[in-house]
Amino acid sequence: MDAFAEPLQPIFAGHLFPKLEGKLIDLLRSLTPRDWEKRTLAPRWKVKDVAAHLLDTQVRKLAAARQGYKAENSKKLSPAKLLELINFLNAEGVRKYGQLPPQELISRMEAASKESAEYHQALDPFAPATFPVSWAGEEESANWFDTAREFTERWHHQQQIRLAVNRPGILTREFYYPVLDTFLRALPYTYRNVPARDGALAQFHISGECGGSWQLFRKASAWALIASPIGELISETTIPQEIAWRIFTKGIKREEAEAQVRVTGDAEIALHILGMISIVG
Repeated sequence: MDAFAEPLQPIFAGHLFPKLEGKLIDLLRSLTPRDWEKRTLAPRWKVKDVAAHLLDTQVRKLAAARQGYKAENSKKLSPAKLLELINFLNAEGVRKYGQLPPQELISRMEAASKESAEYHQALDPFAPATFPVSWAGEEESANWFDTAREFTERWHHQQQIRLAVNRPGILTREFYYPVLDTFLRALPYTYRNVPARDGALAQFHISGECGGSWQLFRKASAWALIASPIGELISETTIPQEIAWRIFTKGIKREEAEAQVRVTGDAEIALHILGMISIVG
């Protein structure tokens, strides 16, 4: 890579878990019986299903990381088989924990959240993670990236609940910018089959106080995220922060998103980001 094409820096999100989880527990405690039954952006999931999913994934992650328990070695699975496994495990977890009374679910969530925060904060951020970040195309990831990925899961599912029950969101720079920065690490993998000449630069902006700019640079027939813009600018995409997370988590229809996105330059390259998914399942 060009000497001036510096890569992005790691994302350190471990210290944010206690505060984010505290907001989740407070939110769940405030829900009425009717709130628990409201539909969310997640297909087929009500608020209680999303809460059950959040508890299940924490319990499973801690079991895998601390006791070596895994339902199957995910690193040996094809993308299709991995998706099938994750969807099965998610459905089983929602069925299991969705049967709990709300207060018991909250109590278990509070304990698991505390354990999870302690676990992520104690990790060596540069050691190999138990699970790779598959949606970024990685077969092995550093702990910092897996921790950041876990943070995005906790953030976006809490945001789904908040939308469903009409409570204030958590679109603050402290929480949302690390989520966006993590989501956008999927850009090189998403664009891996999109051709462009070497030296081309595609810019992506998330507008709003929580957003920023990301630079995708073409070098040696491959795309890479870089810290500062260099090369020939061929496209710019600007996405409002209010819908960015929904685009990357399958929470908005493409046509609705495209109507709110601004594009200059090569539209095909600029709009390819609307197909980027930064979750599994």
